[in-house]
Amino acid sequence: MPSAAAGPAEVALAPPAKAAALPFAGISPDLYPTEDDLPYEEEILREPFKLKGWWRYLVARAAAPFAKRAVIYERALKALPGSYKLWHAYLRERLDHVRPHPISHPAYASLNNTFERALATMHKMPRVWVLYLTSLLDQRLLTRGRRNFDRALRALPVTQHDRIWPLYLRLASLPACPVETSFRVFRRYLQFDPSHAEDFIEFLVSAERWQEAADRLASVLNDDGFRSVKGKTRHQLWLELCDILTKHADEVAGLKVDAILRGGIRKFTDEVGKLWTSLADYYVRRTLYEKARDVFEEGVSSVMTVQEFSVVFEAYTQFEQSMLAAKLEAAEEDGAAGSDEGEKGGKKNKVEKLEKELAACWLNDEDDTDLRLARFERLLDRRPELLSSVLLRQNPHNVEEWHRRVKLFDKDPAKQVATYVEAVKTVDPMKAVGKPHTLWVAFAKMYEKHNRLDSAEDIFKKATQVNYKAVDHLATIWCEWAEMELRNQHFDKAIELMRLATAEPSVEVKRRAAAEGDEPVQLKLHKSLKLWSIYVDLEESLGSLETTRAVYERILDLRIATPQIILNYAFLLEENKYFEDAFKVYERGVKIFKYPHVKDIWVTYLTKFVKRYQRSKLERARELFTEAVEKAPPHEKKALYLQYAKLEEDYGLAKRAMNVYDEAVRAVPNTEKMSMYEIYIARAAELFGVPRTRQIYEFTL
Repeated sequence: MPSAAAGPAEVALAPPAKAAALPFAGISPDLYPTEDDLPYEEEILREPFKLKGWWRYLVARAAAPFAKRAVIYERALKALPGSYKLWHAYLRERLDHVRPHPISHPAYASLNNTFERALATMHKMPRVWVLYLTSLLDQRLLTRGRRNFDRALRALPVTQHDRIWPLYLRLASLPACPVETSFRVFRRYLQFDPSHAEDFIEFLVSAERWQEAADRLASVLNDDGFRSVKGKTRHQLWLELCDILTKHADEVAGLKVDAILRGGIRKFTDEVGKLWTSLADYYVRRTLYEKARDVFEEGVSSVMTVQEFSVVFEAYTQFEQSMLAAKLEAAEEDGAAGSDEGEKGGKKNKVEKLEKELAACWLNDEDDTDLRLARFERLLDRRPELLSSVLLRQNPHNVEEWHRRVKLFDKDPAKQVATYVEAVKTVDPMKAVGKPHTLWVAFAKMYEKHNRLDSAEDIFKKATQVNYKAVDHLATIWCEWAEMELRNQHFDKAIELMRLATAEPSVEVKRRAAAEGDEPVQLKLHKSLKLWSIYVDLEESLGSLETTRAVYERILDLRIATPQIILNYAFLLEENKYFEDAFKVYERGVKIFKYPHVKDIWVTYLTKFVKRYQRSKLERARELFTEAVEKAPPHEKKALYLQYAKLEEDYGLAKRAMNVYDEAVRAVPNTEKMSMYEIYIARAAELFGVPRTRQIYEFTL
């Protein structure tokens, strides 16, 4: 690149008109060609209209001072005024040459003149225009720059305007550029490329043209085909519009702010809390405080998430607090003014003031400080209730949240009743998160707590008609109802409830349900073991032996008995001396269940039978033991064999006991064989002496 040291000579580059015919007229002798330039001079004299010779000359003098190279450029361009390559290289070198100088240096004027001369033939070349316009921007020549930007847009085809407009927008964004000029430039740019409406909006915001910014944002949001080039979502654009409408409510007219913000609230589900606070803020700035309060109330009553609720509620509390603080401050100022007036007016003014206070009605009292304070405290107290409403709006079938909501009104039974009524109406048992029947139970217990048993019974009665998801839920309702009757000494009523709950539906009811295709849980209730367990306990405690046996037999017939039910039934019969009936129950139990559930039944059965009959029914006992060890898995056989051997030792034959031990050591698992052999050997030595053990040892070998 040429050096910047050759600056002073550049002013003599334009030769006077009289010497125009001479190639070096008006040029300093220091810039004349030297002997080294003669080959190039001869070549261009021979072919002055060929670019190749001029370009070779310029390349050869690349290290020459700029003033000398400028003379060569000027001579070349005089011969070839339409050469883009020469003009572009010349302008680039001139730009590099003037860049170190301040913009007030005369070299810039010469540079601009050169650009104008170039554009006489290069006006269709966008690069020349870009170089010129960039230079004008750097010189901060706003008026000249604006005019040349317009010239460039007129000279170049529309397909190349995208190279000019970014520079033009830079001009419009300069601090010194008048706002009206920038405004017109941006409006023209949007006619060229409407997709950059956001740049115009940002300019309007920076220029505080709020009305135009709001109108542009609204038009962008109304355009369904608009796509943000900055990656902004429609929600972000909505929030920007909200900020403008609320913060500059007095400067924006012609837009329905309330309708716009509510439209955004309906359309967007994210960050609606900010939209609600923006709408309230709009009314606050318009001094419509009651309307703002209504908006806050609507907001906290409609948001769907805890985060959005926190945003709206915090803004609401700040609003109420600021209203209260403003009123207190105004009251203090009035009090101070009143005290000064009293000191000046004397007793007469005091009397007049007292008369006014006595005559004033409380409805016309302008001092509503107490009301505002009570309103603020009430808002803080309502926060848990409002938050609970938010959680229930998220999922109205959340049973635990309904219980927590009821606890909020511990001191207000009427609200508790209203909450329970709303809960049981809202919660769908098929969609419930939790156990929906607990709402009915808690509702009834609340009435019971207040000695309203008739109302509690009505609640339970309605609860039994609900189609729950699980039979256990409905069974719990009946059990809780019976337990309530028991707590209130209504024993017969409790038994009647259990009898009613366990009654099997008629064939006609079953047929109708099958035809409808949706079988309710009420048809399966009679097979609920929970109900039958409560029922049999009530019969054992309050009924007769016959009724209790009837209940146990019904449980066995329905095939819903458990091993514990079998044992309880047998114990009941034994207590009443029905031993054979008890053993029949055991027999039914060992046929119904398999291992491991039948283990306790077998152990109890065999123990009771041996204890009862001892050696009187020895063969029957042997049959029972044989059946028990056959059905038992290997790891459960050891205890049964030991019990069997004990029977033979106590009431049978010692030889048969040895046979039992011998059979046991073969049947038990390998992990238990050692301990079983030790018992076998010990019992053999005790019953038959040490010689008898020799056979056992020989067998083990």
